[in-house]
Amino acid sequence: MGGISGEREVSLRSGKGVLDSLLKQGYDAVGIDAVQDVDVKLRENSVEIAYIALHGRGGEDGMIQGLLETMRIPYTGSGITASALSMSKKLTKLVLAMQGLPTPKAVYPDAANGAKACAEEILNKIGIPVIIKPECEGSSLGCVIAHNEKELFDELPGFLEKFGGGVAEAMIQGREITVGVIGPGANVRALPILEMVPKNEFYDYEAKYTKGMTDLICPARLDEKTTKLAQAIAVKTHLALGCDGVSRVDFMVDGAGNPFVLELNSIPGMTVTSDLPEEIKAEGGSYDSLVLEILASAALDKG
Repeated sequence: MGGISGEREVSLRSGKGVLDSLLKQGYDAVGIDAVQDVDVKLRENSVEIAYIALHGRGGEDGMIQGLLETMRIPYTGSGITASALSMSKKLTKLVLAMQGLPTPKAVYPDAANGAKACAEEILNKIGIPVIIKPECEGSSLGCVIAHNEKELFDELPGFLEKFGGGVAEAMIQGREITVGVIGPGANVRALPILEMVPKNEFYDYEAKYTKGMTDLICPARLDEKTTKLAQAIAVKTHLALGCDGVSRVDFMVDGAGNPFVLELNSIPGMTVTSDLPEEIKAEGGSYDSLVLEILASAALDKG
């Protein structure tokens, strides 16, 4: 848990929740802050199974998975390739397009092309409003919304200077939902759908992790047809990216009931305000049962 990404504080909270649950359920567990010398700490504590609660860079991008594969320590969640793929918003969208899965129209601005040219491409191919996201950040960190052309030309240069590039995506107006996917290998199932109604304009970092900033509705206020469609797309997205054990797929559902995949999180949050624990409760489970089910997915050679 922890680590060095922009999601460090959230990861520490996720890790503490998981560690407390494991200890309460009788496991000999230890929390490791993955800042440095992780291999040394793993050896010193004679770790037999690694429960990964790292969010963002170093945790969801295949890095810690590669270390654990090298050390032959079974770990939870997805393998190296799936982690790296799903961490990249651009690669995720390209895989979704190849598989015929619905995702909002996008272009990929690059600082090397200049902010003005990137803004013009966004206007020509997507239009306004548009949301611009960093390529490899989680928890909505760094996202910028341009409601009009002026905002686009004002905001894009600073975004590109900070991140170098990213994904500019058409904003879908409608309901914001997320679907947890859980289970080892191809034996997966979709959890009940959670609908998020944030107090902010969208489900940003503050809305995600500040209690009271978002109303969570589970099951989501969707008809049966849309519910089943979103759950099926979530499972297909999980499998298309090669994920394992657990993931969470975020969607926007437009006014006609069409779900559009925004991204997949390969290590969903496990804080008290996180989405996945809410979904497992709606299914009839508990935080502790969720922790054990994810733990049971621990393995090696996941690809």
